Amino acid sequence: MPTPSLAALPIRRLTPGDLTACADLSQDRGWPREEHKWGLLLAAGKGYGIDDPDGGLVTACVVTEYGTRERLALGAIGMVLVAKRHARQGIGRRLMRHVVAEMGVTPLTLHATPFGRPLYEELGFKVTGSAAMVHGQFVADGFEPAVATRAATAEDLTAILRLDAEVLGADRTHILARLPAFADLLHVAEEAGQLIGYAAAWPNMDTHVVGPLIARDQETAKALVASLAARTGRPLRTDIDVRHEELLSWIQAHGLTSVSTNTVMVLGIPEPPGDWSRRFAPLTVAAC
Repeated sequence: MPTPSLAALPIRRLTPGDLTACADLSQDRGWPREEHKWGLLLAAGKGYGIDDPDGGLVTACVVTEYGTRERLALGAIGMVLVAKRHARQGIGRRLMRHVVAEMGVTPLTLHATPFGRPLYEELGFKVTGSAAMVHGQFVADGFEPAVATRAATAEDLTAILRLDAEVLGADRTHILARLPAFADLLHVAEEAGQLIGYAAAWPNMDTHVVGPLIARDQETAKALVASLAARTGRPLRTDIDVRHEELLSWIQAHGLTSVSTNTVMVLGIPEPPGDWSRRFAPLTVAAC
């Protein structure tokens, strides 16, 4: 029996049972396997993929939805991958067109690499900003935080959800409810008994990824990063909105270096909802 053409292979919804195949696809493209991250995205989001008749996946991506069942405010697209042996054959374009059609009128956002940006522009996505990925061993070097921070407790979740929805402009309870189990560290910043910021550090290969990072201002963001760094011996990695120049300069002065810059793009809206001035880093660029 002849092998069906790529154009004839059906696109299907992925499930948590596809985690290993997704990690294999990441590895095939030279990315880290990132099984911990894939597990969260497949559980909390909608995965799409095409099975390879020879085994594994031809392509995959995940869409994480924010808002309510009655009104989705935003869909974040991430982990768009095509197996190396099937690259440059239009399969990624086909998958993305399918996902955009599935999401209908829901606004979309994504972080594009230089390689992926032309495809997204072809599909109508517009550039709205960029985020700098930084990585390295944080060195406190005498830093004295101006804001009080502490480890979060179960009692903080309601306040975290309220602040997050206000800053993001959409509800993401289904993601944040998983954060205490997903992250190794979850800290909050307070002033006069009020929550003014929170941040998590979750394990990814040999690093701790700092995200989400939501804070009232730059000083609060610095205090949260330093608080997390003080409780891990791993290198840190995070993706900082480049408009937060002060935080970016500060974190580079404390040991982290710029690795790459991704372009933030949107479809159906002029820019992502919410208050960017308090949104310093996403949970992951794959999920907003």
